Amino acid sequence: MDGAYGYPLRHVFLPYCEAEGITEPAQITGRLLDRLSAQLLGKTTRYGREMSKHSGHAYTRAINHFLAWATQEGESVAVKAQLPRLPRQLVDVLSREEIQAMEDAAQTERDKLIVRTLGDTGIRVGELVALGPSDLLAQGRNQYLKVRGMGSRERVVPLPPALYRRLRRYADRNRPAETQSDRLFLALRRSPFGVFDALTTSGISQLLRILAVGAGIKKRVHPHLLRHSFATWALTRGMNPLTLAQILGHSSLVMIQNVHAHLTPADSYDALLKVLARD
Repeated sequence: MDGAYGYPLRHVFLPYCEAEGITEPAQITGRLLDRLSAQLLGKTTRYGREMSKHSGHAYTRAINHFLAWATQEGESVAVKAQLPRLPRQLVDVLSREEIQAMEDAAQTERDKLIVRTLGDTGIRVGELVALGPSDLLAQGRNQYLKVRGMGSRERVVPLPPALYRRLRRYADRNRPAETQSDRLFLALRRSPFGVFDALTTSGISQLLRILAVGAGIKKRVHPHLLRHSFATWALTRGMNPLTLAQILGHSSLVMIQNVHAHLTPADSYDALLKVLARD
């Protein structure tokens, strides 16, 4: 399926391998991948524009995901493509007040919970739509979400008690009988087949855009922005990066370091003052 992952593989990587006479994954070398990375910078995209460094970075990342998958499947692939270096930019995040404004703009408890869950856990949108009622876990006095992340890896994500109670109440009271889905978040209207289907990632994205407009937010709001905002907020509140990486489902601190790079100058200023205040 073409898309952010499929298109680079079908229309860039596989044709390149064919042109280079590559027929087995074991034939892929670092030098071959380096040449591909260099070619991408001058390549024309499917929209007729010259490929930017950001697009080349995304294409290369998709290729690396494929090579990692091939390795997991038993293929002999010991290399990965070098990601193009991107210019660092200060990016927008949503403040806690803006997330609250989006929740307030929602008309249903389902939509409010979607905003609050993304904003207070940092889970991916694909992880959100895959949640079922049985993924709400209570262990002693602590509550968690059981999340199936990338590579089908499971993890538990801590939930604030108030959010757990809301999700539990929603799961117990708001599941129509006319559904064949085991998902937590369902569509509000029946499908043409008369059942309530599970929400999709594109449906969540559209919902967040609508709520952002309703909340008067001018930024481009999408699911990953809430994830990034949660990570930034957690770091500025002093959360250990190792703990944050575990919550977010990262296998390394690289992504957390990228978040550090996106902290605003005001965040850095406040953090420095807190350190100096301890002397």
